[in-house]
Amino acid sequence: MIVVEYHNIELDHCINCKGVWFDSGELELLLKSVGAETTSPLLVELATHPEAATLEKKRKCPICGHKMRKTRPHEEPELVIDVCQSGDGLWFDGGEVAQLISKQPEKLLGKQDSEKQVINFLEEVFQV
Repeated sequence: MIVVEYHNIELDHCINCKGVWFDSGELELLLKSVGAETTSPLLVELATHPEAATLEKKRKCPICGHKMRKTRPHEEPELVIDVCQSGDGLWFDGGEVAQLISKQPEKLLGKQDSEKQVINFLEEVFQV
């Protein structure tokens, strides 16, 4: 994994699978950096979702080493996010961050075109 800094936020990116690891609170910082408002920490919100039934192999958290749970935010069948059960962070496979952001326009209430800014950044840096 490599570390990419954006607006003083260090994002961990796997150059092989194009996945992205967000430490607890980093996704909210990324959204806030482009004027988005979130009502609650996404890690807490996603941790309350039921575990998703999927054939995807469970990943280990890069911080604590425990297997993470897989969840589907907002009942999106094509999107499965890995959530550390200890609260260390979130893992997104390549393209999943952009999918999540594009499905939540009601949370992007700040600057004009903030959703587009985040997605453009993710496409440039992470080649999603």
